[in-house]
Amino acid sequence: MSSPQHPKARTPTIAQLRAFLAVAEHRHFRDAASAVGLSQPALSGAVAALEEILDTQLVERTTRKVIITPLGERVAEHARRVLASLHDLTEEVEAARRPFTGPLHLGVIPTVAPYLLPAVLRLVRSSYPDLDLHVHEERTPSLLEGLAAGRLDLLLLALPASGVAPTRDIPLFDEDFVLVTPPDHELAGRTDVPRDVLLDLDVLLLEEGHCLRDQALDICREVGADTSGGSTRAAGLSTLVQLVAGGLGVTLLPATALDVEAGRTDRLAAVRFAAPAPGRRIGLATRPGSARSTEYERFAASLREVLRELPVRIVT
Repeated sequence: MSSPQHPKARTPTIAQLRAFLAVAEHRHFRDAASAVGLSQPALSGAVAALEEILDTQLVERTTRKVIITPLGERVAEHARRVLASLHDLTEEVEAARRPFTGPLHLGVIPTVAPYLLPAVLRLVRSSYPDLDLHVHEERTPSLLEGLAAGRLDLLLLALPASGVAPTRDIPLFDEDFVLVTPPDHELAGRTDVPRDVLLDLDVLLLEEGHCLRDQALDICREVGADTSGGSTRAAGLSTLVQLVAGGLGVTLLPATALDVEAGRTDRLAAVRFAAPAPGRRIGLATRPGSARSTEYERFAASLREVLRELPVRIVT
């Protein structure tokens, strides 16, 4: 007796996996379509085709939001690994052809981008003119997701990086945090204040999603300060220092941001902590085993040299 005939299984396409992963990450069809450069109908069609091929529902579509099914979440993880592997394949071929050429998608956190990018761009123009650099300013969780999915190649952010997948971290420098107050504040201008002064201060913070907010909260918790805070939040450091200048409280700035942000007005004063001052480490992060690891190490070494002009301590 002959065995029953089964229809030949079809394999999902890269385009279908990329479309579905975009939906899984953005939880919104319009935003996902924009992220992958498709029209919304084309994206919806690709996701529907993937569901047909896999013979399962991956997405629950409602009038207000997109919900990924439990099985859809597992498929998204597989898709993320497949796309990252495909990216590594093309990256390895490009790296073998000639180093420091072709596209490089660099992700940068907002509390680093305005202060370090001028030095990064000067370095690329002078030393790597054939590198096609693309800069993406996003918050840490989005950057780490983009790295894991292969959308980004290299990240410039606060270390250690911790996200949806392991990273290989390359430290660049350490920098202190500086307390910024109104000029008539009793601490204004001091250079030796202990961390526990934060116990008696109203410290203004960035909104949730910024790693600098988490770092500031950690410092406050270390000295036992109340971290429940008020309702005032800022989307960026520029707004944060304006709130301080307006007398709403004080804030913590990384040293690299001080001249740019506090130098715009005479209504701010800097306060330095006694050693060891609280701070953060900034570096690069990439996928473990990336074909361009040697390039990234060389890039980091060059970057350390150009960053020596900033108020930082280079990590070698």
